[in-house]
Amino acid sequence: MRLDKFLKVSRIVKRRTVARDMAAAGRIDVNGRQAKPGTEVKIGDVLDIGFGQQRTRVRILELREHVRKEEASSLFEVLPLES
Repeated sequence: MRLDKFLKVSRIVKRRTVARDMAAAGRIDVNGRQAKPGTEVKIGDVLDIGFGQQRTRVRILELREHVRKEEASSLFEVLPLES
């Protein structure tokens, strides 16, 4: 699945265009490497996402094309940031 689509489906980012712009600006890493919007992600990948001055790290647990709002958080787990 494309990175920008996963971020939108999982509701980490509200809109796919915003996810695409974030990745194009270099604010998202997949497994420690800077990612483009079309980067293919798979189960087990770790995403480092920069939201302004904050960073969030998540691990992908499941990939689905469509998911209900209540189930979106089951697609990933939030990981602690390393100091």
